[in-house]
Amino acid sequence: MKKKVLATILATAMTVGCLTGCGGGAAETPAAEAPAAEAPAAEEPAADAPAAEEAPAVEAPAAAAEGTDPIANLIAATTGTVTLKVWASEEDQDLTTKLLDEFKASYPDVTFDITLGAESESTAKDTVLTDVEAAADVYSFADDQINELVKAGALQEVAANYTFDVVNENATGAVEAAAVDGKVYAYPMTADNGYFMFYDSSVFSESDVQSLEKMVEVAGAAGKKIAMDISNGWYIYAFFQGAGLELTLNDDGLTNTCTWNAAGGTDVAQAILDLTASNVLVDMNDEDMATQIAEGNVAACVNGTWRAETAAEAWGDNYAATKLPTFKAGGKDCQMSSYSGYKLVGVNPHSANVGWSMLLAEFLTNEAAQTARFEARGLGPSNLAAASSDAVQANPAISALAAQAAYATPQRVGGNFWSPAETLGQILASDNPDGTDLQELLDTTVEGITAPVE
Repeated sequence: MKKKVLATILATAMTVGCLTGCGGGAAETPAAEAPAAEAPAAEEPAADAPAAEEAPAVEAPAAAAEGTDPIANLIAATTGTVTLKVWASEEDQDLTTKLLDEFKASYPDVTFDITLGAESESTAKDTVLTDVEAAADVYSFADDQINELVKAGALQEVAANYTFDVVNENATGAVEAAAVDGKVYAYPMTADNGYFMFYDSSVFSESDVQSLEKMVEVAGAAGKKIAMDISNGWYIYAFFQGAGLELTLNDDGLTNTCTWNAAGGTDVAQAILDLTASNVLVDMNDEDMATQIAEGNVAACVNGTWRAETAAEAWGDNYAATKLPTFKAGGKDCQMSSYSGYKLVGVNPHSANVGWSMLLAEFLTNEAAQTARFEARGLGPSNLAAASSDAVQANPAISALAAQAAYATPQRVGGNFWSPAETLGQILASDNPDGTDLQELLDTTVEGITAPVE
């Protein structure tokens, strides 16, 4: 019965732009940094940004038929209490609570029972896929999880707009990140899930931070450290992609193609060894970075916007941020690449109140909500109007992220990438104490990364 109702709902949405049949009452029970860009090849000047790939077409949600009011229709079709379960990250609880109160106040003639739970965007997929029907009606997640969520039937297609045009009012990269096979399945919430370089400008000049080797020299002389989570695939990718060695997700959505062991790969591995051998560039996870920055030991770090407040508090007026620097591999300057990323809000198609869930997802990601999220947490908006504000443009971290975007690529990798990449980073960050043959090390790493998924 529920499947037939949902099919009718979707057909109506595509025709008139509203989901009048999914308002439903209490009768049914509800179930952790831009378009893809090629990283610059090792032989290219570091200042040259790669050409952006042509963005694939995205099917826009249906517009409401003339003379119809989708929200009025939704309200009219609603009987009884609208029960919704929402998941947001631990850090977003206070703001989401405020937004939920505002949402309920916007519709005083409707009785809501909305519960808020904590779920990290980084682990949302795993939690949702444990039991899709029992998962939240509305939940936030990192964009790299979207393929698996769609395949599992855990995301409602954004087939209609209620209060704003989701496609045209968000950055192109964010919309593409929210789409699968040309159809939008989520609502862009932030456009800042990437990484760049934070630094203390009392230690480094703007010229110093253009080169990682120069930064190591300057930091060493000042008795300071530069921190980067090298033993994390998300970050070590910056070196290999920056040198033109690629990692891509295959069409099956599960396995990878990786060229890290091709010509030039050992030069990159040796570069990492040389940099970490200085004991100035140190392998450090996010939590340790926060501690070491606060204690004054770390004067620069590769991290994301979530560490902006930590750095700003520690360095005060000397707090600065910029794109990632170049590094030398095989005698050539290579611009470090990065992963770009977005946080999205999805709607569970198994919700007993799909229409209200979609309307709430819009509310949690509209211009006002994204502006509030930036003001409360410093997270970069995907909404074009919010992102163009003077306050956002003047933010050092968001500005640095925008500069790094020219060298960033979306995170689209299969699950077999993470463990081999972590092992590679751990070995290279430990000064290769066993004298491992670098080509053999990379061959083993690539074998693991490209292994079939059983």
